[in-house]
Amino acid sequence: MMTRQPTFLSGVPEDLVRAALSKAGGNEIDSGKLDSPESSAALAINAFGWFLERPADLPPFPSLADLNWPAVRVDVERQMRFPWRGGRHPWLDAAVETATQLVGVESKRFEPFRDAKSIKLSDAYDRDVWGERMAPFMAMRDRLRTGDARYVHLDAAQLVKHAFGLVTEGRRLEKMPVLLYLYAEPTHRGTTAIPATAIERHRAEIADFATALAGAKVRFAACSWREWLAGWTGDTRDHANALIERFQA
Repeated sequence: MMTRQPTFLSGVPEDLVRAALSKAGGNEIDSGKLDSPESSAALAINAFGWFLERPADLPPFPSLADLNWPAVRVDVERQMRFPWRGGRHPWLDAAVETATQLVGVESKRFEPFRDAKSIKLSDAYDRDVWGERMAPFMAMRDRLRTGDARYVHLDAAQLVKHAFGLVTEGRRLEKMPVLLYLYAEPTHRGTTAIPATAIERHRAEIADFATALAGAKVRFAACSWREWLAGWTGDTRDHANALIERFQA
C-alpha cells in the first residue's frame, strides 16, 4: 500500500495555514481538495505558506522585479472585498504586500487544460464604484459578456472579478494593486499528455489579455511557476526543489 504524503511540506507552518484556510470560502481541508493529485491550492499553499512568518525572504516574481521589494506581508487564501456588503467576494490564492504595493496572486495548475470556462458576470459588476483607470477591465468585462473576447484556457472572467476586488482593497490600504497570474505548465494529466499546442495557446491568451489591460489601475502581470522557482536561492532553494518534486511545478 502506498503511503500518503503529508499535506504540508517541511517548514510550512501548518497551524497558521489551517487557521487561514478555516476562514476562507473554499473548504479546502474538510473537502479533501488539498490531497487531490491535481490540487492547485496545495501548490500555492505550500509555496506561499512557507513565507508566512518570513515575508522578507519571498523571492521577487520575475515579471514584477521592479516592485518595492522585499515583501512585508504574505497571506494564503486572502479575500479582496468589493465596495459593498453582502454577496460573494473574491478569494485569491495568495497575497503579497510590499511597503507600497498589494499583489493578489491567482495560481493555476491543471485548470487551464481541464476545466471549461464560463462567463458569469452579474449586473453588480456594472456599478460605478471601481474608480479611475479601471476602464480596461470594464471593457474586458463587456467583451467577455458579448463573446467578443473568447479564451479557451484562460479564466478571464475570474481575473476581472479579482481585479475589481483588488482595486477596492488597494484603495483601502493605500497601496498600488497588482494582479499576478502564476501558472504551471504540466506536460501530463495522469497518463494523458497535454498537447504543446494547448500550452502555447494558453500563453498566447495570457499575452492577449495583458495587452487589453495595459494602463489599468490594477496592473496585470503573469509568470510561470517554473520561471519563478528557478530564481529561488539560499535558504529558499531547498523549498523550491521540494515544490518541484512534489508538484512538478
